[in-house]
Amino acid sequence: MQKREDDILEEIRNWERILAEDNRSDFSRTVDKWSDLMISEMPETLRERFFAKYDSYLLHLHSFIQSSQTHQDTKRPILLYAKTLNPNINHIHDLQTLTIDQLHYIADIQTSKHRLYSFFQGGLTSLGGLSLASLDIPSQVVINLRAVQMIAMCYGFETNNPFEMMTSLKVYYASLLPNHLKYEQWLLLKDDLNMHKGDTPYFYDGVESVADNSVIEFLVKQIIKLSFIMFFKRKLTKGIPVLGAAIGAGCNYQMTKKVTEFAHNYYRYRLLMNSSGEANE
Repeated sequence: MQKREDDILEEIRNWERILAEDNRSDFSRTVDKWSDLMISEMPETLRERFFAKYDSYLLHLHSFIQSSQTHQDTKRPILLYAKTLNPNINHIHDLQTLTIDQLHYIADIQTSKHRLYSFFQGGLTSLGGLSLASLDIPSQVVINLRAVQMIAMCYGFETNNPFEMMTSLKVYYASLLPNHLKYEQWLLLKDDLNMHKGDTPYFYDGVESVADNSVIEFLVKQIIKLSFIMFFKRKLTKGIPVLGAAIGAGCNYQMTKKVTEFAHNYYRYRLLMNSSGEANE
């Protein structure tokens, strides 16, 4: 088992090294510079007010998803499947008695549904008018935040206490960023693990705010994506905006894939650090 855990840790470290590389294209760098320039021209008070509202929105949305019947119903099939591997599993935290590979498999089954939801939701965006397009970003937030919660649960971490709630929100936020910024957030998440040395406190004693300038940059890129979808919506094939639908479905699918990959690696790494009693390389 130790050999397999070492292999998984090396796999995560290889992924981490890729994050650390700044391989942005010239176009991406141009968009980033333009976004930074636009953000720098915004009044600081306006930015702070926006960040506070964004944080509040995420916290309320997280609580709403947690308390929804759909979320509660999701636990049952996870526990039922886990019982086929270990009949002594009765609660979410009992899932940590399984191997990391078994937990990864359970989480991947659950999150594959979210990737499909994201794919179809992106495709539908191009078929409707402005009303559907305006729902694209909120829909993506719900799908991807729920995917992170689902992954946390599949690895045995309930996200219904302050510490796990803030951790899942920070994982969600980091997963949306481009690699060069994602790596910085990854290091901060690792620092949190180092600070608690494998313990899981009930209250979160770190920085509780999530939003910063990267949120605005992310939203700008989403608006650019929607502009492309709306533009190519005019290109019809037999009365169907195939190109616009392909762009919307592909972009949203890739986003959810990146979100779930980041969350998988974080919770796998956390389990490994908990089991070894270390939170550092």
